[in-house]
Amino acid sequence: MVNQLIAVVSLTCLAMVIPGPDMLLVLGNTVLAGRHAGFRTSLGVLSGNLVHITYCLLGIGWVISRSILAFSALKYAAAAYLIYLGVTSLRAGRTTLDVGAQERRRPELNWFLQGFVNNVLNPKGALFYLGVFTVVIAPGTSAGAMLLLVGSMMAVSASFWLLFVYTLDRPSIREWIARWQRTVSRVYGGLLIVLGVRVALSER
Repeated sequence: MVNQLIAVVSLTCLAMVIPGPDMLLVLGNTVLAGRHAGFRTSLGVLSGNLVHITYCLLGIGWVISRSILAFSALKYAAAAYLIYLGVTSLRAGRTTLDVGAQERRRPELNWFLQGFVNNVLNPKGALFYLGVFTVVIAPGTSAGAMLLLVGSMMAVSASFWLLFVYTLDRPSIREWIARWQRTVSRVYGGLLIVLGVRVALSER
């Protein structure tokens, strides 16, 4: 059990620090709309993780990993969504942004949904959790132990997002962003589009 816990925590830490669609989305929403937007986006990402965990436990994750059609559908949907977010950010970059005003204009639920949809549509998330549940967690693992392992993964993820958002929201970073809002928005939008294209062209 201890070895399983160490392995799960280590794999989750490694997955969190590797840049990907979720990190880029949380970063962009935090720097362009503030700490609350970053936290709500992170909460959406964490909720998406629970969806991946649930269907992996049910065995659907294995079907997705084996089905070319299912994997491709998720992949292209994720790519289209990332490109859409990128284009939206590029368009916003044409005007001067007011961080406080933008956060007031956007419904709180919108940040959550962005994080949730972005995470759920990412087929790599399904493959990551499927790998954890097939390699690290043995078939005979008790329900209590399973709950502890899943809770540990979620705790590590939540702690990472808290630290990540608080770091981005430091006064020095916020001041720099305020001076370069247009550039930040355009670079962020360009990175999302590039990432979307990369996801569309990726193989399993």
